[in-house]
Amino acid sequence: MIPPGKSGNVLATIAIGEQYLQPFMKYAYHTWEMYCHRHDLGLILFDEDLISPDHPKWKKATWQKYLIGEVVSNSKLKVENVCYLDTDILISPLAPNIFDHHKKGRVSLVSQWYNLPYRRDDILRRIAFFRNRYFSPDYPLDSLLFATLKQLFDFSSLPEQPDYACAGLFVLNVDEFATSMSQFFHKYESSILTPSAGGDELYFNYFIQSNDLGNWLNYQFQALWIYEVAVNYSFLYESGSSDNQLVKKCIEASLFSNYFLHFAGSWHESKMWEQVKVLDDKESIEKFDDFNLYLTVPVTGKPQGSIKPKEIS
Repeated sequence: MIPPGKSGNVLATIAIGEQYLQPFMKYAYHTWEMYCHRHDLGLILFDEDLISPDHPKWKKATWQKYLIGEVVSNSKLKVENVCYLDTDILISPLAPNIFDHHKKGRVSLVSQWYNLPYRRDDILRRIAFFRNRYFSPDYPLDSLLFATLKQLFDFSSLPEQPDYACAGLFVLNVDEFATSMSQFFHKYESSILTPSAGGDELYFNYFIQSNDLGNWLNYQFQALWIYEVAVNYSFLYESGSSDNQLVKKCIEASLFSNYFLHFAGSWHESKMWEQVKVLDDKESIEKFDDFNLYLTVPVTGKPQGSIKPKEIS
């Protein structure tokens, strides 16, 4: 969608089917486009399977992202590094170039377990409580949501690993990892069993961490909206979720603090990004641009005297 620039760095995503492609193009693409132009990045979108559905190792799209490196390396595109992103991620105008934080010989990823700006056990309690109170009384107050790392890896008979990344974002060098990622994909049958109904995340974490390949990025590069809304915007659970302008303001406020905002999951709060188009007006963009400029201005700490606020009409 955007040719790779001189950097050879690209964002890549998979949107197979209108149920994924349409909301991405309507609500997320413009934030990716601004980011790519700002940092000289290319953008590749796959809207068809990367492996034939008839192939005995075919698995759903969430697994096929591990074939991107191989597909790109066999193309005519001059790509050095790929940042894979799920389609339900919005990018802040304040976001720095993620490739500047990547390390050679590593796969960059973001923990959903440690180095969070919040207490994780408190976040999970809030999510369970608010979902049960406002979304559905059938939502359990005790569930897999609270599983320990050992319980998660035990589910698939894998040795426990020390951390747990959200697989909706990772960065890798094509030459270094195209082959090993493809081998990782083909290692498992399509009938693979995981806590997430055949999802890839658990096995991805085992592959990366058991081989000591991880480069752990700051949480801001994949802030999880379910965490953000539970801690900072809990009022959206009650009645605000139907107020599109309120949802818009909260999402933009979160993008003011975080670089990449991921609406992972299938519950109601994770679908809020499909209700509103953020960063779509001059006022919103100017605020971010002005703040970006302000960050370059030196401050002295010099007293300015007593300044009274103007009355607000």
